[in-house]
Amino acid sequence: MKSIYRYILFLYIFLSTLPQLYAFQDTFRSISVSDGLEDLVVNSIYKDKRGFIWIGTNSSVERFDGIRLKKYSLSRDGSIAKRIYDICESGENRLYCGTGDGLHMLDTISDQFVRIFPDKINFKVNNIFPFSSDSLLLTTDKGLYLSTADTVICCTLEGHTFTTRNVPTSIARDHNSDAVWISTKEGLIYYEPYSNKSTVFNCNDVNLSNSFYNISIIGDYVYLGTMNKGLMRFNIKKREFSSFVDVGCSVISSLSSDGKDILYVGTDGNGVHFVSISQNKIIKSYRHVAGNSEGIRSNSVYSVLVDRDGLLWVGLYQMGVDYTPYQSGLFGVYKWKDKFTSKDMSVRTIAFDGKRKLIGSRDGLVIIDEDRDIVKYYNIPSIRSNMIISSCFFDGKFYIGTYGGGMYVINPEDLSIHDFPDTNKEPFKTGHIFCIRPDNSGNLWVGTSDGLFCFNGGKMIYHFTSSQSKLPPGNVYEIFFDSSDNGWVCAEKGICLWEASTKSIIIDSFPKGFVSHEKIRAIYETSGHDLYFLPEKGPMFYSDIPMKKFSYVDSIPMLEGKQFLSIIEDDMDGMLVTTNNGMYRLSSDGNVMPFSFADGIPSPIFINCTSVRDSDGGLWFGNSKGLVFLKSGDINSLRKHHYNVEITNILANGVSSGVRLEKSNESEYNLYIDGSKRNITVQFSGLIYTDPSNMIYEYSLGENGEWRTLHGLSEISLYEVVDNSILKVRRAGYPEAQAILYINVDKDNSVLLYLIIILGVLFITLYLFRKRVVKYTIGNLKKFISWLQHEEKEEDNNNEVEIPVETEIEDHAMIEETDKYKTNRLTDEECKRLLKLLDKEMTKNKLYVNPSLKIADLANVANTSSHALSYLFNQYLQKSYYDYINEFRVEEFKNIIQQKKYSQYTLEALSEHCGFSSRASFFRSFKKVTGITPNEYIKNIKGESRSK
Repeated sequence: MKSIYRYILFLYIFLSTLPQLYAFQDTFRSISVSDGLEDLVVNSIYKDKRGFIWIGTNSSVERFDGIRLKKYSLSRDGSIAKRIYDICESGENRLYCGTGDGLHMLDTISDQFVRIFPDKINFKVNNIFPFSSDSLLLTTDKGLYLSTADTVICCTLEGHTFTTRNVPTSIARDHNSDAVWISTKEGLIYYEPYSNKSTVFNCNDVNLSNSFYNISIIGDYVYLGTMNKGLMRFNIKKREFSSFVDVGCSVISSLSSDGKDILYVGTDGNGVHFVSISQNKIIKSYRHVAGNSEGIRSNSVYSVLVDRDGLLWVGLYQMGVDYTPYQSGLFGVYKWKDKFTSKDMSVRTIAFDGKRKLIGSRDGLVIIDEDRDIVKYYNIPSIRSNMIISSCFFDGKFYIGTYGGGMYVINPEDLSIHDFPDTNKEPFKTGHIFCIRPDNSGNLWVGTSDGLFCFNGGKMIYHFTSSQSKLPPGNVYEIFFDSSDNGWVCAEKGICLWEASTKSIIIDSFPKGFVSHEKIRAIYETSGHDLYFLPEKGPMFYSDIPMKKFSYVDSIPMLEGKQFLSIIEDDMDGMLVTTNNGMYRLSSDGNVMPFSFADGIPSPIFINCTSVRDSDGGLWFGNSKGLVFLKSGDINSLRKHHYNVEITNILANGVSSGVRLEKSNESEYNLYIDGSKRNITVQFSGLIYTDPSNMIYEYSLGENGEWRTLHGLSEISLYEVVDNSILKVRRAGYPEAQAILYINVDKDNSVLLYLIIILGVLFITLYLFRKRVVKYTIGNLKKFISWLQHEEKEEDNNNEVEIPVETEIEDHAMIEETDKYKTNRLTDEECKRLLKLLDKEMTKNKLYVNPSLKIADLANVANTSSHALSYLFNQYLQKSYYDYINEFRVEEFKNIIQQKKYSQYTLEALSEHCGFSSRASFFRSFKKVTGITPNEYIKNIKGESRSK
């Protein structure tokens, strides 16, 4: 009996602690050193109203936009002074941070954090609490302070004095009054700021703690985090302290809540836990588990934020930040309890019967009977092929088509599987069954590798092939019955029409310009009775049923080059189209909205699977990573989660200095750049914290420019921009959330400056030259007079006097060339790309053999400017344009000199053949490249030939 009691006790303890033992692991992304986060100790995380994430570390504040980090360093001495303890935004949208030596505010003009009230708050600020729209309450190591935009005062609580032992740590607002609750290192305080009244509550239970470090309020309880006793709570009505749910760690480093039922608890040693107040237990845990790459990277958690979009941000000790990528929850991947998940299943076909679901893949099929809670799999050897490519629920049974294994029937009651009645005939035994479709007359049509079949009551009534009917040759991939009961048959070599009234296949009713000769994979009829045709290649085609109005769908840049796989209408008259690279929604107003991982799509790769609408109005799609569903009515929440696109940084000529970017309102920016810095890179973010490679943006140039698509890119490079240019950027599908950049280019005064310098040098040169000539003339004149005087005195002296003439005049007009590239830079990545393109063109097309080749010619080939090439050669390669071209010419000479057919040519002829314009240029360039003359090079290769 005692053993039974012990067993029951053990079972009770095990079951009661089970929620705490089980960790729900989600996929996380991380921010670490590789992303530019230099300090990996994260004390605070905050999401501002615009959608930016702010990270407080031991040495700086970092702003994260989902793609890039921007560092804000605090100009303070000492590691404690730089340490960020809290980040908060006031009601006036001002951003503050509390550090080891005071309070700092982000100055929007200089875009730097500046210290405020340094003479009054020069000590540690633990917590910043927005008390009103224009005031903050600060818990510091020297007590409680109230701050406004202009003043700060120390709050002297009536009946209470803060000491170095009794430091206020955190603040929470009382739900029923204007008062606040303050956790301290010696008790809990109820404080009324307007009346300056306070009440202190101390916990005297020796088994609990009276030292509290963080605080949160839900209902009638104040929840408190301690450093040695775990999680506690205070009953406001009964004024009693008690312990709360054990989270497996006594050190509570972070505590917050949703204000309704869930506490978000961070621990320094056991990860993160979500605690339900109503259930009085842990409902979700995030821990680091060795060998599991999907969880958080450390259990030493310093800060936790669950933001307003439901993303979990975890600040770690010496590991940076982990966060759950954004997913709107619009789409989901089907699973049934813990018995089945379609995750990572490549879904090829689906068929439903109420709560019964048949899912076919390349690895067999599975039936889930939700009403009876049954899951059953079918694979080889119970079926002849695991490749399930078609299915249908018809007349109370599931019909399944395979690739290479024929056709089967499943009884949904006992889930038994049988061969199709005509299995003894091909293709129903070992052939390919591409589609199975019922018509409105109770017939079952089957498209196969051996033509088109029609059955009624289990008996075949038609079999059409290309040899004995008008059926186009090849496999029959689809037959679609429209609302007029006609069947559109899609074969390898085109389409034909099953005319219900004449019970015959016809092909001569298609008008000119129709898609009757194309390979069509799928057809769909909308509620407005328009037919959409999805070809194997090329754009979609639509037509009315009588084929009176038809046309190709206008080209959509975002969909160019994609293969269309399925199409279905949603609840808002939009068309959901799946492709080999993403799902898109085409709305009636022409807007195109892409869906990605951020919307719950597990993979951009969809399968050639007909989309299905279930009995509840939900939509289902076959994806390479699972069965994707959209619940009925959920499409109405499309625009629930989004932020405006934010322009986060501008690089001019490769650097961000010398650029002024101003935000004039929520969506408009003004950029001011110097006229010499007209090559710019605009960096932006939609503030959707997901995998950046899944994001799709659109941009246009000018007021009404054409929209262009960016897949997985979040920056745009513009060259030689002009004044008053306009750039618009938006997240694809969200036109109302665009950012507009107005580009203002100042006049380029560099040419005028160069002209002034040149004129100045010329003036100085002329002045010096004139001065030298005058001096020279006067000197010679003096000598001539002296000679004449000498002649008068020495008349009989017939010796000729030589007049020395100095004819060398030094040129003082040498002008140093101004470094014109300081203001026209390209990034290293741009240089590498440009050089790769030039090398390819030079090698492939031998442009260098043209002796008249100019840098402008190369610029046209590379689709860039001469200025850009000049920078590439002189600054990046550190060589002149001619050196670059002549190196190719020298290599060409070295190549042809060893070929017999050129052995009779002279050096001059060979050099001209390689593109050199003169013998002197050839010899000079050859020696510069190789270090020897052409003749020496020829002797060397001849000597090598003899030695061989």
